[in-house]
Amino acid sequence: VGSEMCIRDRTLIVHLLYLGMRTVEFNHPPITNKFEIFSLLSFSLAFSYFLLELSTDIRSTGLFIMVLSFIFQIISSIFIEDLTNVKEVLQNRMLGMHVISALLGYSGITISAVYAFLFVVQYKRIKMNKFGLFFERLPSLELLEKLTVVSVIIGFILLSIAIIIGGIWLPSAFPDFSYLDPKLLGTFAVWLIYFSGLLYKWIKGFYGKKFMIFSLVGFVTAILSLVISSIITNSFHNFY
Repeated sequence: VGSEMCIRDRTLIVHLLYLGMRTVEFNHPPITNKFEIFSLLSFSLAFSYFLLELSTDIRSTGLFIMVLSFIFQIISSIFIEDLTNVKEVLQNRMLGMHVISALLGYSGITISAVYAFLFVVQYKRIKMNKFGLFFERLPSLELLEKLTVVSVIIGFILLSIAIIIGGIWLPSAFPDFSYLDPKLLGTFAVWLIYFSGLLYKWIKGFYGKKFMIFSLVGFVTAILSLVISSIITNSFHNFY
């Protein structure tokens, strides 16, 4: 396990250096096309899982997450384009911080959904008294719940940082900025859902299968929000 952790940590550092060198070489954060963002998303998933390990000291579930990270990076490596002439706004470092923190937040939410899904599968198999190799490889329900909750907290904090950066910087960067922008409203709606869920958990003891369903519903809502807001064209965010 120790050697696997060492390899993972070194890979994370190399990936961070790669993203940093692309930023310096092409004079813009790696957010100018979807395949650069795929690489950022790959890093975000791996880094969010790294934060999860630090928070829980649980190191037995990385395969489920790292496979997703690996797939995104492979796609990015095959199709990525090296762009030097991009819109001025895409060269802004604050925009890069805003996008990266948002991706980290959504990565935390994605990881929580993965563990919530595994919890539901595990829970149903236990109820049906069906056990097998897949069951044996899964962590316990208690462990899956802990991982889900911590992942939600990590995602919520990072998404909050993205919202704060956006709230401070975006109004001065875009003449047509509006707080009624579809992507801003969608992101805030997702943030509000997770804020309400976490608040309810600490006040009323929201736990077990109910919290797992909440995590999955929150994830689906986040994906729908991203898709719908991307389809709507009247947004200052559409600067690609």
